[in-house]
Amino acid sequence: MLKHLLLCALTFVLCASFAASPVFSQEAALTPKNPLKVDMRERSVSVLAQVNGKYLVQPTRHGVVFREGKNGDKAVFAALADPETFYESLLKLGLKPGNNMTWDNKEKTFVEGDRLDVFVTWKGAKRIYRMDEAIRDSNGKPLAIRFGGNLKNALEMKTGCLMCLDSCPVGITSNATYTYGAIETRKEASLTGNKDVLPPDGTFVVITFRAKK
Repeated sequence: MLKHLLLCALTFVLCASFAASPVFSQEAALTPKNPLKVDMRERSVSVLAQVNGKYLVQPTRHGVVFREGKNGDKAVFAALADPETFYESLLKLGLKPGNNMTWDNKEKTFVEGDRLDVFVTWKGAKRIYRMDEAIRDSNGKPLAIRFGGNLKNALEMKTGCLMCLDSCPVGITSNATYTYGAIETRKEASLTGNKDVLPPDGTFVVITFRAKK
């Protein structure tokens, strides 16, 4: 009897944990007409995007970009959600943007703002993947994604950048591991989508940004 009760309790915990997953709980709800969803309980924002197979073999400093932005074809993931909606959604979670990046300090300053854990999954995926697993860094360094803010610059530049892979004065979120220019200009690192993890070009994925616990 005791073994039966313990098994039931374990099953309940596992099911509850899976249901509360910041990615899988959103996957079925996201469509091209409804490409973004806020989960207040999980303190997360999930965005629908497509894999750009070009950047599974070529390096880029662009992680997630609105597909209708100027840089929409330069990122590992082409998102269907726009930067302003994404920014406002992060604010709804109570997250604070850093807004410390400027055009003058960008190559010497690391992005600030509340920290985020980022996940990716898709229909048929074996599991939820951390963005660290989906993006391959030639230096083996982990991503340090922060809510940089930068809404004014984002609206003016119209690049569509949701998540940059180095500290950026335009991206709504970006990677505090590197300063601006480290990837494209100074060649300090090479970042690509991980072809051993990600699905083929054009596959729809759900990317979830969750307040770091």
